[in-house]
Amino acid sequence: MSSCSKNAERKLGFLTRPTRVKNKNPAPIQITAEQILREARALQEPKIRPPKQKIIYGKELGTYHLRKRKEFEDLIRRVGGLNVNVWIKYAHWEESQKDVNRARSVWERALEQQVHYKNHTLWLKYAEFEMKNRFVNHARNVYDRAVILLPRVHQLWYEYIHMEKILGNVAGVREVFERWMEWMPDQHAWLSYIKYELKYNEIERLRGIFELFVTCHPSVGAWLRYAKFEMKNGEVPRARSVYERAVENIADDDDEAQQLFEAFAEFEQSCNEIERAKCISKIALDHVPPKGRAMLESSIF
Repeated sequence: MSSCSKNAERKLGFLTRPTRVKNKNPAPIQITAEQILREARALQEPKIRPPKQKIIYGKELGTYHLRKRKEFEDLIRRVGGLNVNVWIKYAHWEESQKDVNRARSVWERALEQQVHYKNHTLWLKYAEFEMKNRFVNHARNVYDRAVILLPRVHQLWYEYIHMEKILGNVAGVREVFERWMEWMPDQHAWLSYIKYELKYNEIERLRGIFELFVTCHPSVGAWLRYAKFEMKNGEVPRARSVYERAVENIADDDDEAQQLFEAFAEFEQSCNEIERAKCISKIALDHVPPKGRAMLESSIF
């Protein structure tokens, strides 16, 4: 073996040889990992932010607009239009530049994306933009398109109705509610409709809404609300008719049957029809589940 190769081996052996620790005693000052990281951050150079631009001439403003729009368009192309937040920021920036038409164009382009047209938040923000800039008919058009496309999203209907309420458009509110009820939404939607109409106390109109309500949701709770509405307006025969129809529509094995018969009996007692109340309670014994019979038996006598 040549002297050169022997020298190379000596050097490699020296590099791979483990270093011996001469002093194994703990250092008098212990340094934690947090302290090392803190000192490293302190030594880092601060981020250099670009200076704020002060636009004086119209040409500079045009240049600024071109540059910002190019940045947004490049970002949209980079992500393939999939990031909804980029579109929202783009539209808000155009709005901040008082260019409503360009902002509207950005909202429309965002909704043309296949992944975004079912995003109800995007529709809500678009309508909010139109209302904020006092384009009421544009906002109404946005909500119209949204509820046609996404009729099962309750928030769209609620916000649409809220906008018409703010505008004081009673006929508009009723029209939106009527369109919504055609989709047979949940009971909360129906109760919102009834609560709104109660302010105007149009009895026949409310009665018609209650009829549709119990048809859509033939639950005991819906029937009881209808009967209480008639009682509140002093319509005792109508209230009794509602109770009787409810008994016909509630299944014999329904757990809520007990609640219905108890309410019916209490109604007759409040009308001083004691015999009718006892008769209803006796009939209820054959319809309610066994667990509810003991309570009814105790209320008969």
